[in-house]
Amino acid sequence: MDIAIAVIVFFAVLTQSVTGFGLALVAMGLLSRTLGVQTTAPLIALIAVPLELALLVRHRQAVRWRPVWRLSLAALVGIPIGILGLKYVNERIVLTILGLVIVAYAVYALRVPRLPELRWPGWAFGFGFLSGLLGGAYNTAGPPAVVYGNTQRWEPAEFKSNLQGFFLIHDAMVITGHAWSQHYTPAVWAAWRTALPGLGLGLVVGLLVEKYINPAAFRRIVLWLLIAMGLRLFL
Repeated sequence: MDIAIAVIVFFAVLTQSVTGFGLALVAMGLLSRTLGVQTTAPLIALIAVPLELALLVRHRQAVRWRPVWRLSLAALVGIPIGILGLKYVNERIVLTILGLVIVAYAVYALRVPRLPELRWPGWAFGFGFLSGLLGGAYNTAGPPAVVYGNTQRWEPAEFKSNLQGFFLIHDAMVITGHAWSQHYTPAVWAAWRTALPGLGLGLVVGLLVEKYINPAAFRRIVLWLLIAMGLRLFL
């Protein structure tokens, strides 16, 4: 089991190191089958924060804090609303609609060489609020932020650094919530220690690989990962 955890974390960290997101997409589904959801959810937050901090430092010269704080501020408003609204909405309907929208957007973006750019700053608040809603209700904050980043035509380094800034703030809140709820059990810490080699190796390999991916290929990888995220929500 220890080797399986390290291998899964390696590929999950490698994915996020190359594209700027995807840690939870890869790790949540695979690790939860091995460790269970109650252990996997707080574990991923513990893995995410040092990874996001390392990537943010790596691409610190490309980060643009203005869209990051707009996304984050709106997410802070959306998170408690998502938590409170969880019992009043049908999870299956919400996630199915969201999955279909994300897949449709990514497929359309793959077919159209150049999508319109969303220039109005208010879009960041809208996408950030949606991320907060989904993060608070279903721990699925990533897709709206990734879609927003894709509409801004950020260069790969800028895309990755901006997302890490947003994810870092969000996941710090997630860790606080798990700690408040006493979810960090001995089983979680044992799994975290097992995951550390995969975290370190995945980060190193990812930073080496990213140098050989041009912007056009990077965009296609991001869109295909968005399709995978949307299908996961839908299914």
